[in-house]
Formats: sequence, C-alpha cells, structure tokens
Amino acid sequence: MRTKSVGKKKINVVTLGCSKNVYDSEVLMSQLKANGKEVVHEDRGDIVVINTCGFIDNAKEESINTILDYVDAKNRGEVEKVFVTGCLSERYKPDLIKEIPDVDQYFGTRDLPVLLKHLGADYKHELVGERLTTTPKHYAYLKISEGCDRPCSFCAIPLMRGGHVSTPIEKLVTEAQKLAKKGTKELILIAQDLTYYGLDLYKKRALGDLLKELVKVEGVEWIRLHYAFPSGFPEDVLDIIREEPKVCNYIDIPLQHINSDLLKSMKRGTTHEKTDALLGKFREKVPDMAIRTTLIVGYPGETEERFQELKDWVREQKFDRLGCFTYSHEENTTAHVLEDDIPQEVKEARVEEIMELQSQISWEKNQEKIGKVFRCIFDRKEGNYFIGRTEYDSPDVDNTVLVSAEDTYISIGEFANVKITSAEEFDLYGELL
Repeated sequence: MRTKSVGKKKINVVTLGCSKNVYDSEVLMSQLKANGKEVVHEDRGDIVVINTCGFIDNAKEESINTILDYVDAKNRGEVEKVFVTGCLSERYKPDLIKEIPDVDQYFGTRDLPVLLKHLGADYKHELVGERLTTTPKHYAYLKISEGCDRPCSFCAIPLMRGGHVSTPIEKLVTEAQKLAKKGTKELILIAQDLTYYGLDLYKKRALGDLLKELVKVEGVEWIRLHYAFPSGFPEDVLDIIREEPKVCNYIDIPLQHINSDLLKSMKRGTTHEKTDALLGKFREKVPDMAIRTTLIVGYPGETEERFQELKDWVREQKFDRLGCFTYSHEENTTAHVLEDDIPQEVKEARVEEIMELQSQISWEKNQEKIGKVFRCIFDRKEGNYFIGRTEYDSPDVDNTVLVSAEDTYISIGEFANVKITSAEEFDLYGELL
C-alpha cells in the first residue's frame, strides 16, 4: 500500500551526530520552508532526509541503522522517499549505493543546492544566516567555520568536511542578530576548530575579533566556546573571556591524551609539558573558567604505563567537565597503518576507569558549590523540576541545576538566580532567590 501521492508532501529531517549537523539541518529546513515546503524535524513525514554522522564506529552504526529503518518504512509504504546526506554519505557514498540501493539519492556535506533541487526547492542566497532552529529558542549553535586543516592521525573529519573555511565576521554578526530577534539569548560557537578561525580570511587568528563584534549584538547574553584546538590557541581570547561579561567563563578544548609520544603519533602538535603550560595560562588569566575536555583511550601504542600517565594527569588537573571515548580505527586516516593493538574490552575498561575518576572529581567540585548563588538559564521542565544551567555548563553535555516545580514557577528560556542547596556528581539542586 503506497502513501498518497497527491497534495502537499511533508518533509521530515532527521539529524544524527554532533551540533554541526544540527546546524546544517536547521539551514536545510529554513531553505525548504522559504520554498513553501512543509518541513518537520524528527517527526512523521512523506519524504525523509537523514543527516548522517560518519565520525567513529558507533556513529556510523547508528546512521546505517537509521537509514535501514526508513528504507523498511518506505518498502512498507509508510514514507514515499528517503534521501541521505551528511558525513557518512560524503565518506562512503559508493559503498552505500551498493549496499543500500533503496535510498532514493545520496548527497555529500556540501551538496545542499543539489539536495534542495531533488526536494523541489531552489537554493535561496538571500537566506544566508536564516535557520529554522531545532533547539529551544533561547539558545542556538553558531557555526563559524566549516572543515578542518589539522592533520590529526585518528580523525576522518577532513575526509568528510574538507579543508577549513571561515565564515566572514559580518555574516556571523548578521546571523546572530537574526537569532537574537527570534529570542536567542545564548550563542554556542561551534566549528571543527575554533582556534583556526580567520586564518584563511584575515591571515591571522581572528576568534577574538569575532567575539568583540558578537558581544555587541543586543539580546544575546551568553556566548559559549566549543571545540578549540590546543596548538596555536589565540591568547587574546582569554582576555576577552575574563573581561567581557557576555562571554561565558567556559571553554571546550578536546585534548585527547597527555603522553607526549602518543600526542606525536596523533599529530596533535603539542606535548605533555606544552599542554600543562596552556592549561596553566587558562587558569591564570581566567581563574573562574570551567574547562571541558575529551580524551581518547586505546589509541595504538597506549601501554598500561601510558594509560596510567593519563589517569594521573586527569587526577591532577581536575577538569570541570570531561568526556572519554574509545579509539576507533578509521580507514584512510594516517593512524590506520598502525596496529590497532588494544583489545576492545581493554579500551572500554579504560573509559570506565577515567569516567569513574572524573565522577569523583565532579562530585567534589559540586560539593564546593553548595551555599553559593549562580545565575542560571532554564531549558525545560521535567517531572517535578525545572532544569537549568549555569554559565559553566553547556546544554546536553554538562551539569544541570534542578529547582522544584511544586511551589515555584520559572519561565522556560529565562534567567534566574539560584542558591545551591545540595549536589550530586552531575546535578545541582537549588532554590530560587
């Protein structure tokens, strides 16, 4: 039984992977809406566009399973067409066409105009900076560049996203102004590498220049930095974080490992000593800064001794926020020629050890917050609690602040001062002042 072929078709955009994909889906949706198309995000539709992730094995598996689910739905007549775009499609298009031929068309990461044509829409240049946001309206991702020029041995992103291309400051300011007019109060700056921003356009690292312009946007109250690279970090940014109230005392800087030999093999352009010096500079210039990092365990050559060095370093640094992943042996990366010599069960056990250690660090840090007052923004209501965040916490990945909804009302998307009354490893509980 086929679905109806008359009337207006509803297009369902499904987003997998990171915040960069969320941004790309939002751009696609705004273009479709401007063309008079009915578009939904992760809901029921006649036509499905799956924006895939192809970064590591788990992400690829999720993307493939999602494609197969929608192909099955198509074969049952529940949807009419299935289109696939994004990183997995960019990287493995010939394989996907061969293995899952029932998909109507595959598109790469930079094929937006072509994808729109297949959906009966035209790419509208005048819409640059316009997005149909899928996040709560009070915060939005602002992608400041595309692609990456870094040579990290384990990473396939340049294969999927191409080289680094910065978006001009004036375009980003215009986009921020449009978001602010729609109610956005928090901008989360994202890129494959914030640190590199501006080198291609302005022949210098220009993240600081961008921040100086974004803080002038009326209505934006918080600006948060995600995905900075440690090598070549522009130190003027630290002065801006310290001096400018709108820029959150927060940075996400994936460090991946600390053993100098592994960092060299990873082609990270840094060492144990240089990394410690950079973190020392962060804490010296912005003593109140929350530092978030991510680590990789199980990289080829990570002996027990090198892993112990990583554990000792995590214990010593006491990061405010930390994520940890197992190494994924990705074809066509320079690390793929190395022997993937750490068994999967050992990789997973090492992740557990790191996260258990971080859980204790987080609990201790949160205990220190009891009795203190924080300005929080509230994202949603769940059960008997309003769920908010401090400036030290990014949505979906960091701590939350819970305030009882039984005898209190808080407007979603509003700021409020909260006194912390108790704390767990990753949650703070408080009362409104």
